[in-house]
Amino acid sequence: MNFLIQPFQYEFFTRALLVAMMAGLLCGVMGVYITTRRMSYIAHGLSHAILGGAVFSYVLGLNFYIGSGIWGFGAALLIQYLTSRRIYSDAAIGIVTTASFAMGVAIISTYRKFSQNFEAALFGNVLGVTPTDLWIVTVVTIVLLTIIFLFYKPLLFWCFDREVARVHGVPVIAMDTLFALMLATLLVVTLNVLGVTLIISAVVIPASIARLLSDRFSYMMLISGALGAVISFIGVYLSYHFDIASGASVVLLSTLVFGFVLLLTSYQRRRKPNLPHI
Repeated sequence: MNFLIQPFQYEFFTRALLVAMMAGLLCGVMGVYITTRRMSYIAHGLSHAILGGAVFSYVLGLNFYIGSGIWGFGAALLIQYLTSRRIYSDAAIGIVTTASFAMGVAIISTYRKFSQNFEAALFGNVLGVTPTDLWIVTVVTIVLLTIIFLFYKPLLFWCFDREVARVHGVPVIAMDTLFALMLATLLVVTLNVLGVTLIISAVVIPASIARLLSDRFSYMMLISGALGAVISFIGVYLSYHFDIASGASVVLLSTLVFGFVLLLTSYQRRRKPNLPHI
């Protein structure tokens, strides 16, 4: 029994669990919008772009969240600008994010003395979660969920059909910018727990599981958010016992859950009788 409760004796681990649950909740809720809009590529790209901001923050001695946040917002807005200048969205994402990521890698290779610190940034590390991180993630979670609640209908229209949204008076360009900034904020605050290379899986997989379980958008958001929180909690807990990166643990567990749900739902569909049409 002591073996099971041992991790909870450490304050840093309790903080890490709370941060992981909130990060998983946010990733799950926003992941439904991202997968429905087929924005996985921009989420993946922005997560890599933020590495450049994290590196610059370290070199210049800036607060991580300020430096990475400004960098992430700038990357998101630049992508939106290039898209409006007749550059295809996937090309704009590729140009901005790969250049930013390459810049971060170049600086890391120059300042080798802190390259070990960025192993945590790449793959996640619960040891890096501080009381400040907990407060910041808590505030961001409240703010982003409040925005989603207040703009639920405009975001819903925007998510499914931009033309219909425009007809109904939804400011589509403003929604593009708002969601891009929300996404950048999400990626910045979840970096410490999930890591740059693994954040996208935490965003996409719970939403994909929810899509297998429900066709209603609101239910998908609830299911995905709950799954994200629970899987993140268990994943970080297991990372302590197996001594592996927290981000890798969360993603591997969510992948196992996805595989199980996929097999279960496929089996249930095959069991349903094919009734003749009258």
